[in-house]
Amino acid sequence: MGIKQFIENELKSNDVVLFMKGTPQFPMCGFSGQVVQILDYLGVPYKGLNVLENDDLRQGIKDFSNWPTIPQLYVKGEFVGGCDIVREMFQANELQQFMKDKGIAVKAPAAS
Repeated sequence: MGIKQFIENELKSNDVVLFMKGTPQFPMCGFSGQVVQILDYLGVPYKGLNVLENDDLRQGIKDFSNWPTIPQLYVKGEFVGGCDIVREMFQANELQQFMKDKGIAVKAPAAS
């Protein structure tokens, strides 16, 4: 299987996929760690794929999305963005709404 097919299979098999440096349990860069924290805070189940384990995957996901940096977040096969975009969407409550619109359950924020 080629790397493009691998990426497409992962996106079809998982509602939320994070291509990242490291793992959700042990992020290997601050940007990947920030996206993990946001997803964990939202209580969204996701699959983290470590691009550091495979050079083909590391380059392949950049080619697939035509996006030069990692991490990259996908929801229902749709590319959402990297750390800055995900963080900005989260802070504006847009990420939570986007997830809900895609049928992904999100933990409700604590009442203030």
